Amino acid sequence: MKDESGVPSCLHQMLWDENSDLIDRCLYHPFVRGLGDGTLSQDSFCRYIAQDAFFLNSFAKAYSLALAKTESTDHAKAFHGFIGGVLDELKLHAAYAESLNIDLSHVQPYAETLAYTEFLQSRAWHGELSEILAAMVPCMTLYRHIGTSLMSKLRDDHPYRDWITSYSSDEFAELCQGLERLLDEVASDTPSVRQAYRYAMQCEFDFFTAPLETASLN
Repeated sequence: MKDESGVPSCLHQMLWDENSDLIDRCLYHPFVRGLGDGTLSQDSFCRYIAQDAFFLNSFAKAYSLALAKTESTDHAKAFHGFIGGVLDELKLHAAYAESLNIDLSHVQPYAETLAYTEFLQSRAWHGELSEILAAMVPCMTLYRHIGTSLMSKLRDDHPYRDWITSYSSDEFAELCQGLERLLDEVASDTPSVRQAYRYAMQCEFDFFTAPLETASLN
């Protein structure tokens, strides 16, 4: 949302606009493009699902640590909902693991995955609540953006149909909007908030790159 002057009237929108370069790079990343048109190799997708399951477990822990830092009952309820959303995402990953024979019990994280999860855990343990939220919002809003953007490419026989429909769903959008509202309520426009948001968005780009680069080494 923007005011009459065209300036974003809320923090989450300002941060999103400021990072449009990285957001566009993610949307047009070869991994995401392959995911959208169905040409992404199953091997690359399987590697991604394993890494993302590892990441989501860390993401849920970061929510739990953020929950422990809030003093608002309403915010605590919101965090419980966000954690439930991650558990729903993990159900999707478990379904893919079963159908594609992916072992999620012994995932060896890539360097890009570790960089992202260690960043999240560092912010969750040592950062202010505003910094934790700034580090977590990019993942949610980017996936909503990608999911809705790829809906136009969806067809009945699309190999990644469930992934696209999950991240373009109204339920996922509601979680994103709730997290954005919380960021707006808790955080101010500070260098640490901007840096956390920017770094997380860069981690998203690197996360998409890793399954493809690993494939090229095999």
